[in-house]
Amino acid sequence: MISAGEFRNGITIEFEGDIYIIIDFQHVKPGKGAAFVRTKLRNLVQGGIVERTFRPTDKMPRAHIDRKDMQYLYNDGELYHFMDTENFEQSAINASDVGDSLRFVKENDMVKILSHNNTVFGIEPPMAVELVITETEPGFKGDTATGATKPATVETGEVVHVPLFISTGDKIKVDTRTGEYQGRV
Repeated sequence: MISAGEFRNGITIEFEGDIYIIIDFQHVKPGKGAAFVRTKLRNLVQGGIVERTFRPTDKMPRAHIDRKDMQYLYNDGELYHFMDTENFEQSAINASDVGDSLRFVKENDMVKILSHNNTVFGIEPPMAVELVITETEPGFKGDTATGATKPATVETGEVVHVPLFISTGDKIKVDTRTGEYQGRV
């Protein structure tokens, strides 16, 4: 159990039957009345953000999140298949539980499977991945506007905005959280 007075950013708690991570907290001591803790919580299962206030003495259970490294094998339409590289056991996860977290992840890449009480609720891809451009318009000589970008399709089928000098076949680095181009490899 953890009291609201001990809240810190990044702590995971069980609250109202769901699992939340504390994004932001603030201890408030008004001139009149009792102190309270104002928090911003992100629901780890549904992804929504809520704001709640607690008394510093309110207690709730801490949620232990298991992060397991697994290799992404393939998607058969309804299920995403993963393999534990230590014991080679395979497991399948529903597409609804995966969401769009694998949009920049190729087959055979390593990901972290997030679970709570043996229930998988999310997948954490690597922070950045290296992908090959499969299709993009050629950059023309004279297109030198500062910061100009063009759409490019990467090998996973997603579209990334890249600088004009990038061409088909180039290998680039992409931030998996934002989908932004980070540089050439």
